[in-house]
Amino acid sequence: MHSPYGMELVENCLACKLCSEGFFCRLPKAEMEAFQKIKFTVAYPAGATLFVEGQACRGIYILCKGRVKLSATSSEGQTLIFKIAKPGEVLGLNATVSGTPYETTAETGQACQLNFVKQAEFLQFLKEHGDACMQAAIHLSRECQQAYQQLRSFVMRSAPERIARLMLDWSHAQAGMATAHGIKVALTHDEIGQIIGMSRETVTRTLANFRKQRIAELQGSTLLIQNLPAIQKLAGA
Repeated sequence: MHSPYGMELVENCLACKLCSEGFFCRLPKAEMEAFQKIKFTVAYPAGATLFVEGQACRGIYILCKGRVKLSATSSEGQTLIFKIAKPGEVLGLNATVSGTPYETTAETGQACQLNFVKQAEFLQFLKEHGDACMQAAIHLSRECQQAYQQLRSFVMRSAPERIARLMLDWSHAQAGMATAHGIKVALTHDEIGQIIGMSRETVTRTLANFRKQRIAELQGSTLLIQNLPAIQKLAGA
């Protein structure tokens, strides 16, 4: 099916070629068939909001193609980006399972294809299918682990160390951002600061120092890592 946002929608999960190591892409055929009956395939343009922090939960979104930014805002108006979700990840899982409002705001960073499942139907699906239930538990555990790691970095790392850690994460093949010509980073300095808990000015100054030291350089939306050992040392890898 053709989408108005310049992509071909794949509505049949059993015949999908976008398979990743994500939540539902590796379920047994019988469970995939059951999932196919309850999900809706949707497309959104860049800059669309899927759900808002504090909104009553409607269900989960499974990201098939594109990138989605997950963020939260403090009472003082400060924004923290928890992660940039990549294909295969499930959005709104914690709120759906716990029956609480969405704890983050989800906004598309580019045109995206997602599968949406209503909350009641998804919970019934988990009750009836053990493999899917286990995958949900694993997914929630990984989200918790990522949150611990992010919190630890805020307490223990300087700005250069935090940015180096972020660059190292981006450089991994499974992050889906690395190309033959560099790493695609569709984020502003302000958004990078929101990920690592630093101001835009601190990010700009740190990136300028990296460029002077020939460690790494951001050219437009492309990151070039020139001294990987230095990045790894700063990141504690």
